[in-house]
Amino acid sequence: MVRTEQLRRPTVAALRILGVAVFYCVGGWIGLQKEVLKVDGTALTPLWPSTGIALTALLLLGAGVWPGIALGTLVGFLPLGPVGGIEIAITVGNTLAPLTSLLLLRRVGFRVELDRLRDGVALVFLGGLAGMLVAATVPVATMWLRGVTLPDGFWTAWLVWWTGDAMGVLLVTPFLLLLCRLRWPPHFHRWAEVSALVITAVVITWLATMSAFTLFFLVFPVLIWAALRFHLAGSAPFALAVSLRAIWEAANPAGAFAHQTLVERMITLQAFNGSLALTSLLLTAIVTEQKNIHQKIEEACDELTEVVERLVPGQGARLRPRRQQAVEGSEGST
Repeated sequence: MVRTEQLRRPTVAALRILGVAVFYCVGGWIGLQKEVLKVDGTALTPLWPSTGIALTALLLLGAGVWPGIALGTLVGFLPLGPVGGIEIAITVGNTLAPLTSLLLLRRVGFRVELDRLRDGVALVFLGGLAGMLVAATVPVATMWLRGVTLPDGFWTAWLVWWTGDAMGVLLVTPFLLLLCRLRWPPHFHRWAEVSALVITAVVITWLATMSAFTLFFLVFPVLIWAALRFHLAGSAPFALAVSLRAIWEAANPAGAFAHQTLVERMITLQAFNGSLALTSLLLTAIVTEQKNIHQKIEEACDELTEVVERLVPGQGARLRPRRQQAVEGSEGST
């Protein structure tokens, strides 16, 4: 029995690492479908899903699966030719960045449920913006030191790389964390509201991205609706879908991105994506945190009612209507 357990642990660890590598490669393939800049054969995109996949894997499976990130990065280079110094630098950056994000998030007590405001803030500023500095700086600096010509300059390449990796964390990681604990709506009226939300989201997103005018702000009322009514289950998929649509238009370019330079498109796109992700995460965290507070208040009231009932029989029942009114009043005020 002990020997079987000893054999099982390395096997499970190896399968996890292999699985992370496979999903990382798939995320990289998806990200390369809409590249906006190519540097020495390396494509840069405004959204790199693999960083979100990598951080999610580290959060759920532990830091021990980091070889899967490195393996997935190296395997992605094989169809492009031999692996050299630049490819090694990219692999190092892609591996160290999510590990850095993991350490920063653990430092502040991050919870994968994203049910507190501090969790949303931590994922945005520590997991996304701070951690992904490593992913951009290591490879771009290596290219610059080796004399590789960087189209539109060093800082443009660095900015595209950093924001693309950061958006992968801010948009993909919440969506994947949601999938791990997603529950389908139990009632028909919830399905009806989901259908109405989806239809509205499709129409508004099309109008916001296809119009020659800058109408991106139109999506935020729908995002607020999704967050208030469905929490992360509504806001995370909506934010990811709208971002993908905006990236599609920016890569073509079309709609509001027409007649813009690369730098202008990237600033417009990533400012929109960043605002979308920030609003989605923080609003969802606030709503979920308030809901949890209401539940704790109800539980405390129930416990207090039981204590009163044991001490003074018959008085606990008289407290229940007042408790119900207090809870309903607090919910109505929010």
